[in-house]
Amino acid sequence: MELRPLQDRVVVQRLDEETKTAGGIIIPDNHTEKPSQGKIIAVGSGYRNTDGSVRNLDVKVGDVVLFGKYSGTEVKVEGKPVLIMKEDEILGILH
Repeated sequence: MELRPLQDRVVVQRLDEETKTAGGIIIPDNHTEKPSQGKIIAVGSGYRNTDGSVRNLDVKVGDVVLFGKYSGTEVKVEGKPVLIMKEDEILGILH
């Protein structure tokens, strides 16, 4: 099954969070926070302006992005958890 987001929405797959601190201490799974970085795996067609024209999104498939802690809606696609969010919930693109 393929998921195609509508309009200005994107599908993001969270990246794995580090389980070690800089000093080498291993953090148990129950104390780690959900990562706020992810890779875009699908994008919508764009934002529809009031005059009916469509503005393309600034992000594209493959971009690694930062987003807020409570951004998006988590769903499962083919058993894998992904986030669906609007483009304006994305804080930045990592290069």
